[in-house]
Amino acid sequence: MKIPRKSLFTAVTAALFSLSVAAPVWSADTLKDVMKKRGLTEKDILAAAKTYTPTGGRDEYIVLSSGGQSGQLIVYGIPSMRILKYVAVFTPEPWQGYGFDDESKAVLAQGRINGKDITYGDTHHPAISETNGDYDGRYVFINDKANPRIAVIDLHDFETKQIVVNPFFSSAHGGTFVTPNTEYVMEAAQYPAPFSRDFVPLEEFNDKYRGGLTYWKFDNEKGRLDPSQSFTFELPPYSQDLSDAGKGPSMGWGFTNSFCSERYVGGNERGRPPFEAGCSSKDTDFLHVTNWKKAAELVKAGKVKKVKGSYLIPIKQAIKEKLLYLVPEPKSPHGVDVTPDGKRIVVSGKLDSHTWVYSFDKIMKAIKAGKFEGKDAYGIPIIALKDALDKSVNVGLGPLHTQFDSKPCVAYTSIYVDSMITKWDYCKGKVLDQLPIHYNVGHLMTMEGDTVSPDGKYLVALNKLAIDRFNPVGPLHPQNHQLIDISGDKMELLYDMPLPLGEPHYAVAIKADKLKPAIRYKSGWNSRADKRSEYKTRAGREKTERTCDASGKCTVEVYGTTIRSHITPEIIEAQEGDTVKLHFTNLERAEDEVHGFAMYGQNVQLSMEPGKTASATFVADKAGVYPYYCTEFCSALHLEMEGYLLVKPKGYKATKASLKAGTNYTKADYEKQVKTNLETQKVIDQVVGFITSHNYKDFPTVVALVEDATDQLGFAKDARAKAEAAAAKGDWNNAMLWANQWWQYQVKTADLGLRAKTYLEEHGAKKVK
Repeated sequence: MKIPRKSLFTAVTAALFSLSVAAPVWSADTLKDVMKKRGLTEKDILAAAKTYTPTGGRDEYIVLSSGGQSGQLIVYGIPSMRILKYVAVFTPEPWQGYGFDDESKAVLAQGRINGKDITYGDTHHPAISETNGDYDGRYVFINDKANPRIAVIDLHDFETKQIVVNPFFSSAHGGTFVTPNTEYVMEAAQYPAPFSRDFVPLEEFNDKYRGGLTYWKFDNEKGRLDPSQSFTFELPPYSQDLSDAGKGPSMGWGFTNSFCSERYVGGNERGRPPFEAGCSSKDTDFLHVTNWKKAAELVKAGKVKKVKGSYLIPIKQAIKEKLLYLVPEPKSPHGVDVTPDGKRIVVSGKLDSHTWVYSFDKIMKAIKAGKFEGKDAYGIPIIALKDALDKSVNVGLGPLHTQFDSKPCVAYTSIYVDSMITKWDYCKGKVLDQLPIHYNVGHLMTMEGDTVSPDGKYLVALNKLAIDRFNPVGPLHPQNHQLIDISGDKMELLYDMPLPLGEPHYAVAIKADKLKPAIRYKSGWNSRADKRSEYKTRAGREKTERTCDASGKCTVEVYGTTIRSHITPEIIEAQEGDTVKLHFTNLERAEDEVHGFAMYGQNVQLSMEPGKTASATFVADKAGVYPYYCTEFCSALHLEMEGYLLVKPKGYKATKASLKAGTNYTKADYEKQVKTNLETQKVIDQVVGFITSHNYKDFPTVVALVEDATDQLGFAKDARAKAEAAAAKGDWNNAMLWANQWWQYQVKTADLGLRAKTYLEEHGAKKVK
């Protein structure tokens, strides 16, 4: 039964009013007062209610968006539109230590081009791994257009694990797109260039410049791309663009569109009109149809030769083996999308007002019958438009990309020039609804809209211009992602979200419950290589070693740990010219207890999540004092989590001296501290009693907190023993200091225990009988 709009408004008003009564600390205003003061309408309040996520609440969907020129991946939630994380991919990012620790530097090094470190990327099209055509939440892939590379991000911990460089292409806008069981990841070239990467004059463009389409083999067991088993189609020097993989009846086939099939080379410098003139003169371009399944069989059978360590299928071989066909498509297309049932392929042209719907069945009939209207200049068979097209639909001026609804035959297309979203029926060829957006939408995304079973519910328009939507912050404006409700017959705009990081191009959304991210690593984990770090260090086994080789070059290697609230070691000594290698393991087990490590003057910043081991290497080339500290506010004594790297000049000789305490403590000071410690222990015992009297072992988060608390109590016991030993000798300075350290461990124990107690209370823990 549908609730009348006025009744729904009354219900929402009552609910929000009851909140204001229950929590007068917010405001004494009623909802109507707030609406009046801020000029809000009933429609505004309904939109807010649809997107509002209460404190501590979770989103239904997680979005993985490209970060454009930032080279990163952006993660946010729907419907809240709250940004959750920037995942570092192609560009160094200090908060995560990416590009600053040795482990992530090794990942970035995989993306070197011509021996150069490339620390910039233009990320475009993320794709989530699939099983049977549905998102499985294991991995996300994303491409770098500027430097044709593909990155693999593991959704177990949202970290970049691998970067591969295309051996043939010099740019690649059209990536990434996965086949239905993540057998392959598709990456198409953009601007034609010589595969040899040697200098070739533009006068030889038609003969020696080439486009291409790579099918990167993905090892689903290892979670890595395998370049040695990947293959590339050599294609004519058209500008290939986006792709999509077939599904259901079209499984085994891939579809890639193109523009500038005129093969025009512009240049005012040569007395010719610019590229845009010659690249848009024909009425149609070419949709490439590739049989990847048969190509993979030929590769496996040894019938394809390797070039540059990867299999290359020349145009002539692709034609001979019936792997490649062309179909005319609308002028200057920018997107190709296979319908959820795999029976149709949807393509739009930026310079047309129609979206074209192709029939996969008709394409297969033409191929089987050998019915072609001719060949292109390179001998590739061309299927006549009338033998492939199902229908074309007038959806608006400047259509770009299409996504699908959970409702059969319902699609949504972004209309760039008209700045709107068009909802239409691709079975009946009928426009159902249109909604203006702000402004000039590029890609759009529905929930799991790339899969065999889209969810519908919401749509996000990724708009290129924000103009007047947000507070002005200078000439460089944010992008605008607009959330749209598509659950009803009519689309409804709900929310504007500024995205101030690069130019996000495409995004994918997955149901949050499909993701199972880790909350901590196994102790001593190299997160980038997904294995135990060889530098793993346990509490009490920290050490610093200095070794020199035959040439006199010396290395200081530190095997350290971090835990609230100290870094071990707190003093590192080296000599001028030494190579310093730091390895720190975060000993915490509690969720979200991250430690950082930054050092003056050495470009060092590590991020160590619970259980992680991170390393940094540098040359101590100047004598001096280099303070270091934890960059994450991890505890009440965060500021005291510090230390010093002391780099001695060559030939330095130490004078005899000892460290002196800044304060002289007495027996009374010690006894007062001991009394505090014993009282603190009583509080800890009460908390422990509460936890153990409940079914805490049913809550993994609490188990981790209890494990950490147990460790802290163990450290407290050791500090107490040292305090008592010093007191027995009458050494009241050390007795007091160790008693205080004993108490610090107790405070951290209590902190963990209270967090565990609160968690159990909030999550309905039951008393154990």
